Formats: sequence, C-alpha cells, structure tokens
Amino acid sequence: MRFIAMVKATADSEAGVLPTREQLEEMGRFNETMVKAGVMLAGEGLQASSKGARITFDAGKPTVTDGPFTETKELIAGFWLIQAKSKEEAVEWISRAPFVDGEVEIRQIFEAEDFGDAATPELRDAERRLRERT
Repeated sequence: MRFIAMVKATADSEAGVLPTREQLEEMGRFNETMVKAGVMLAGEGLQASSKGARITFDAGKPTVTDGPFTETKELIAGFWLIQAKSKEEAVEWISRAPFVDGEVEIRQIFEAEDFGDAATPELRDAERRLRERT
C-alpha cells in the first residue's frame, strides 16, 4: 500500500524560516533510513504558500488565487510518499520523524483495484502505461 504523509505548515514555515543545518542533517538520516528499508518512494519540502496559487473550479471554469493563504493549519509544508504493508506500519515509520513540534497527516493512496468495476481493464492498462512513463 502507498501512503502520503503530509507535513502541516507552521507559522515559521509560512514565514519562510528555513531549517538549520543540524535539522537538515537529522532529516537526511531519517530519509536515508526509510530509503534503505525500501519504504520511502519520494519526499520533498514545499515553499511557503506566498509562492503558490490555488485553482478553484466552478461549473468547469477555473479561477486562480495567488498565495499567501491565511489558514496555516490547512496548508502543507512537505510530504513523503511511502510504501507500507498497513496504515499501522506507515504510522510507525512517520512517528520516527525528527520533529519537535508539528503535525503530519497520513492518507492511503488509491490503487486501481480500489475502484472495482469502474476501473476497466483498458483504464488499468492506460494507468499502468502512464506510471511506467513517469
């Protein structure tokens, strides 16, 4: 099973406060542990919302709103994409993250088989081909 672990933004991350060298080294060691265990598929930190945009759709029409966005607790400051045998294993891994404060939300990623009959063999093949190209 694949999971995304979303690191919630803080006032500091939204203000552009960067981690110290020590914090970066500690996070690097944590990431290396997950990579060696075959758990980490990807992971990145995100720039503050002031450098981003939101696109909302109403009746098919997109509207773009530039950041920053006010609700810090709803923003994401980084993520890991991990492979785990269960939600419990994903929680176990992310609980080891070297954070003193903060919040990380874990969500399982849909797989083609989760969609049942709606994911026809043709759609599954198309999805597989796209994954192979990325």
